[in-house]
Amino acid sequence: MYKSDQVMEGEVQFPVDGVDKPCTTWYKVFGDLKTAQRRPLVVLHGGPGVVHSYLLSLADLVGTHSIPVVLYDQLGNGKSTHLPEKNGDTSFWTDDLFIKQLEHLVLHLGIQDSFDLLGHSWGGMLGARFATRRPHGLKRLVLTNSPASMHLWVEAANRLRSQLPKDVQETLDKHEADGTTDSKEYHDAVGVFYARHLCRLDPMPEEVTSALGAIEADPTVYLTMNGPSEFFITGSLKDWSVVDDIQKISVPTLLLNGRHDEAQDSVVVPFFRALPKVKWYTFSESSHMPQYEERERFMQVVGDFLTADL
Repeated sequence: MYKSDQVMEGEVQFPVDGVDKPCTTWYKVFGDLKTAQRRPLVVLHGGPGVVHSYLLSLADLVGTHSIPVVLYDQLGNGKSTHLPEKNGDTSFWTDDLFIKQLEHLVLHLGIQDSFDLLGHSWGGMLGARFATRRPHGLKRLVLTNSPASMHLWVEAANRLRSQLPKDVQETLDKHEADGTTDSKEYHDAVGVFYARHLCRLDPMPEEVTSALGAIEADPTVYLTMNGPSEFFITGSLKDWSVVDDIQKISVPTLLLNGRHDEAQDSVVVPFFRALPKVKWYTFSESSHMPQYEERERFMQVVGDFLTADL
């Protein structure tokens, strides 16, 4: 983990339509945005509904490549404002909401004219949607372990699910059919899938388990947008797709996934085929968390891409 005096935490007010109380975005900056010779990297966490902690390893890039790193919690999560009263409100929790929050934070930090963006899983979906709008300050994009559409994601997840032990599959099927996906038995069965395709390290890093725990602490965003699990998608994202707009992304883009990833090659291929400036790297020993499963190699691949002359 990167350790230095050059770490800053802060909050910025974020006005949100349809919310009567003040909202804030919590953020953490590693490195010095004012003196750095490299463009800052803004990081979008996944979920939707987890928190920044499982991406703290990206602070390594300050030491390896002198890249300042900005982490933050999306609205409804972590140290940013929670809105449990919006649970189930699919018209509120949208791509546009989170893009506005991202734009607001980048402007607050004064980096709106030149920055890079890395999105993991749902964060990559959000990053891709943001990049289709061609924001003038975005220079490079990293989409790591992210699908181009949720239909492709569910197809891939179901193929992986069919390879689980039969009793685990039966448990998943039973509770999904009975509407009891909040049961311990269901969560334990999902855990078998996660150990194969979310993070293969045993034990999982504390930063990963704490991020997953955030969903249990406040499931508002995850349940509204996603649903009970990674392969049982009942929320507003179930028909999400950026496939028809990928060609609008004009910045150089790096695609990343793992060989054992729930983000299988089939969910990444549409990006690779449609992006005009693209590289793709698959981590051979990783699933969905290569930033921990192959940490040193991950930082090398990402850092080299962000600092290369293209």
